[in-house]
Amino acid sequence: MSLEQELLGQRLRKIDEIAALGFRPYGHRFEFTHRVEEVLAEFDGQTGEELEATRIELRIAGRIMTVRRMGKASFLHLQQDGKKLQVYLRKNDLSETDYRLFELLEAGDIIGVQGFLFRTRTGELTIHATELDFLSKILLSMPEKWHGLEDVETRYRQRYLDLIANPAVRDTFVTRAKIVASLRRQLEERGFIEVETPMMQPIYGGAAARPFVTHHNTLDVELFLRIAPELYLKRLVVGGLERVYEINRNFRNEGVSTQHNPEFTMLEFYQAYTDYAGLMDLTGELLRNVALDATGGTVVEYQGHRLDFGNLRRLTMREAVVEYWPGEEKPTLEQVADPAWLKQHSGKATAGEALGDIFERVAEHHLIQPTIIHEYPVELSPLSKQNALNPEMVDRFEIYAAGMELGNAYTELNDPQEQRRRFEMQLDMKQRGDEEAHQMDEDFIRALCYGLPPTAGEGIGIDRLTMLLTNSRSIRDVILFPQLRPEGPIGLAAQLRELEG
Repeated sequence: MSLEQELLGQRLRKIDEIAALGFRPYGHRFEFTHRVEEVLAEFDGQTGEELEATRIELRIAGRIMTVRRMGKASFLHLQQDGKKLQVYLRKNDLSETDYRLFELLEAGDIIGVQGFLFRTRTGELTIHATELDFLSKILLSMPEKWHGLEDVETRYRQRYLDLIANPAVRDTFVTRAKIVASLRRQLEERGFIEVETPMMQPIYGGAAARPFVTHHNTLDVELFLRIAPELYLKRLVVGGLERVYEINRNFRNEGVSTQHNPEFTMLEFYQAYTDYAGLMDLTGELLRNVALDATGGTVVEYQGHRLDFGNLRRLTMREAVVEYWPGEEKPTLEQVADPAWLKQHSGKATAGEALGDIFERVAEHHLIQPTIIHEYPVELSPLSKQNALNPEMVDRFEIYAAGMELGNAYTELNDPQEQRRRFEMQLDMKQRGDEEAHQMDEDFIRALCYGLPPTAGEGIGIDRLTMLLTNSRSIRDVILFPQLRPEGPIGLAAQLRELEG
């Protein structure tokens, strides 16, 4: 028998001993008077004398993180919602049954405690236990208490254990919730309404990406998990919902990296009667306020950089290429606008594709401070409106920070004939081997034929924004259950069955 099996057997036997004392090993409803966080917030400022004078009685519940047995007087720490409170247990103050229960407890068990608050000789706020209740038994070992859970693969795969062992992880996801709440509040204050659009679509669109494919048995049709909700949201604007947003799950069949997960969350919103310049101003307000709401300030630390979300710089794509061109001899804006020069420095088929390729290689990783890059080639933007002064470019911008793309926005193309031509251009790119080129969407063209008002739309990556505002190096650190390779057989169910036998 392995050590793991031996420990599992010992804990299963403890369940029987706890039940013999009259407790339910897997508990019942427990009425508590305070959460641990509330105890610390309300009473941590009181002195020992003040606590003794008022004798504050309370009931709390939580998971045991540490146990220190010291004869007839012992201590343990309970954790709830990432906050810890010390509990003092003295044999003379507990019933014989409750003290016997305490002798059976170990780190990881979940209990309820009744008692009163006081301060120890070292000044730590503590609950003096007068009654114990048992709520749930741990069967597997907790991580080593001084080092926590450090193995990255285990942390991502067993997020429940990561949250128990590393309270700072909880803070990351609390901040993520604040980010989403802030964006919702700000948009709704501006008259936007939240909607839901299909996750399974007969034609995928709204972005350049490879989809996941599934099959509906009853309808006998091939469907795609959405890569973006864009085309459905714009249909709603056609229908008269002039300010809409969706906080949506998207699925893209692409590689996994510190910045990419096949399943991710986006905020996407559309506003009628504005354009991409109007959304530049709105984006600055949204990002400034979300940083304030989530972190308390507009300047955040990220991987050794101080990012200022209160000040978004603006550059055209061509200006960015000139500014970050390596070496002292930089090209001029005129050169970067010259198709011959662009094709000379890139193997792409068109000048627009070449400009995008050069920008990605030369400038993108230098965009550390939050920056808006605007004026994109038409080849890279099949759903964007052409610039009135330069039809080779579209009215589009992307947001960058810490060298990665954070968002994408543009004035929407609302000419159905031009949209058809763009789709046909994308089909030609697909025939030339571009697996991420857009498909033809006949129903979307039909919707445009009913009239889409002048509209601008934007998507902001919630996962990447959370990375920046929590100083998280990998996107997996801000997704509760990131995509991983399947785990080998665990065999825990078989071990439990064997031990029961």
